Amino acid sequence: METSHPNLETLILIPVYNEGASIRVLVREIRELYPRIPVLVVDDGSRDNSAAEARAAGAVVIRHPFNLGDGAARQTGFLYALRGGFNCLVHLDGDRQHAPAEIARFVDALQQGEADLVVGSRFLGECAYQLSPGRKIGMKLFSLICSLVIRQKITDPTSGFRGINRRAMTVFTRGYYPQHFPDADVIISAHFRGLRIREIPITVSPTRSTSLHRGGTIFYYIYKMLLSTFVSSLRLKRDQIKF
Repeated sequence: METSHPNLETLILIPVYNEGASIRVLVREIRELYPRIPVLVVDDGSRDNSAAEARAAGAVVIRHPFNLGDGAARQTGFLYALRGGFNCLVHLDGDRQHAPAEIARFVDALQQGEADLVVGSRFLGECAYQLSPGRKIGMKLFSLICSLVIRQKITDPTSGFRGINRRAMTVFTRGYYPQHFPDADVIISAHFRGLRIREIPITVSPTRSTSLHRGGTIFYYIYKMLLSTFVSSLRLKRDQIKF
């Protein structure tokens, strides 16, 4: 059944890395809900059949020859959207943790001009999302840092479910955008580039992926994000870059 958003100016972007087990089902679900909205899958050098599975489900597929990072995959999607004339882009993870039915919320917020960057938050409203102690500490820390730096309450700076308009696409393809873990530092960068930011509530299912922030990598993630956020804040405050 088609939703109320058959907008040809909207693109749905899914960056993937070794998500062959879930991407076909996800793309099919999205296409059933939004049959008139194109789905772009950017395969970031997967070693499995992610690209073939996405293509079989009806997505447009761009494949990086080797792994460049989630941020680089997003930037490829942003460039594709800009060159294709799209005015609105919503990106979500390829492991089916995000609910495709909620894409319409991002489209609404962007089309109504409420923000340039819309971030889906797992912690607004009723929250049933379960976190390990390490991830909980990291998320609270990044939320505090991000909120203090941009002087706006941000509850979920690590969410991968986001929507951006054409203005934000241009900013994120011309200036700073981290290749790996583009989370709190992207929000801070967006703020200092004059983009309007808004959070909306989302629901999240347990991730089916085994590649993101698992085991010991959570400590590297926290270290990297702290360093990247600190450097981003210093550089962007100094330059006061405006779009």
